[in-house]
Amino acid sequence: MITVILVIHLILAIALVGVVLLQRSEGGALGIGGGGGGGGMSGFMTGRSTTNLLTRATAILATLFICTSLALAKLAGTGGPPASILDTPMPPAQEQPAEPAEPAAPLAR
Repeated sequence: MITVILVIHLILAIALVGVVLLQRSEGGALGIGGGGGGGGMSGFMTGRSTTNLLTRATAILATLFICTSLALAKLAGTGGPPASILDTPMPPAQEQPAEPAEPAAPLAR
């Protein structure tokens, strides 16, 4: 189940990046599907219809992406009962280290 959702999630991510790159930027300089001249999508769709379609597609893909993200997060946390570090027992107390030996007598000169 996780694998299927993960594959859908990856496809949505790639599609979302593609749709965002097709949109025109505020200045109109970075959009691949630019307007007026120079090729692009100028003959396919123009004006508001392109903007509305790409805006709707971005919103739908983003919503689906968030839903799959939440589903993956929920499924990843179902490995067992929730655990807390406070529930784990304390490790056994370690013994005190041995006392150092008394220093040797200084060497006579």
